[in-house]
Amino acid sequence: MVKIMKMLSTMTAIILSFSLSAQNDNDYEAPKTIDGHPDLQGVWENNTITPVERPDVFEDKEYLTDGDVEFLTTRLAEIESAGEDALFGEGVLQAIFAGEINSYDPTTGNYDSQWMAPRTIHRRTSQIIDPSTGKFPPRTETAIAAARDLAEHRRLHPADTWEDRPLGERCVSFGAPRLGAGYNSYWQIVQSKETVAIIQEMAHDVRIVPIVPQPHIADNVKLWHGDSRGWWEGNTLVVETTNYSEKSSTSPRTVEKINIERLTRIGENALRYQLTSSDPGNYTAPYTREIIFDGTSDKIYEYACHEGNYGMTNILSGHRAQERMAASQD
Repeated sequence: MVKIMKMLSTMTAIILSFSLSAQNDNDYEAPKTIDGHPDLQGVWENNTITPVERPDVFEDKEYLTDGDVEFLTTRLAEIESAGEDALFGEGVLQAIFAGEINSYDPTTGNYDSQWMAPRTIHRRTSQIIDPSTGKFPPRTETAIAAARDLAEHRRLHPADTWEDRPLGERCVSFGAPRLGAGYNSYWQIVQSKETVAIIQEMAHDVRIVPIVPQPHIADNVKLWHGDSRGWWEGNTLVVETTNYSEKSSTSPRTVEKINIERLTRIGENALRYQLTSSDPGNYTAPYTREIIFDGTSDKIYEYACHEGNYGMTNILSGHRAQERMAASQD
């Protein structure tokens, strides 16, 4: 796949964003659009090292101490200056505590660190703020069984057809909202009187969210990224998304999923993003994540996925070769 990486300087700065103080700053007044709504427009980066679930090392601690921040800052600087393998998602935090960098894909060759944006330290110890444990609710038995069956199917049928491969590998969908950090993790927001557009850098997906009274589409219409409707609650943009296609997730009963997103500008360069997901086929209870998006002067870069997707061709042709070899041995 062709991926156009962010142009990063060789000397990248460690950015510290103390979100704890920002969240408690009730005096901030967000600028307004000509329609009188808070102006959320611009490019926002999600490069946080905050893990989705709270690591056991933090126990029940909700926020990092100054000592924690100092330790993480030192280790993060050491990792970034080493310029080794790319650390996707929570790999940064794992490397910080493990003291070593594990390859993302040691079998076929890893991305190196220049593909990644500099990571940001925020104060929360987990993105999940509800449940208060900082952990996902228990998964349903049905979801656990579905995941086990899928893993077994992919072991026995890795590439019988292109449909055996994951959606992202096929360039169909990377999900929406996509909340992975550090790699094509920038959003751009554009507002008009009646809509808000949220552009995800990954796979250049765009969600057009109506913010005028308008019902959701008919229940029998299902979409890869669902059907979104938005409204303002004070300074917060609320977006409700329903009508997800069952094919958009490997978990069962995805058609029943409802996501509620809340976007609030809490500083000149800070956007608080909260996601409450009710996904009864996957989890036994709803959960809420919170991420601080940092403002940036960077641009959204093209993510070319279908173009030059020779990986899919090679996977399928490679499996055909394996089948021919197995048949000749038989």
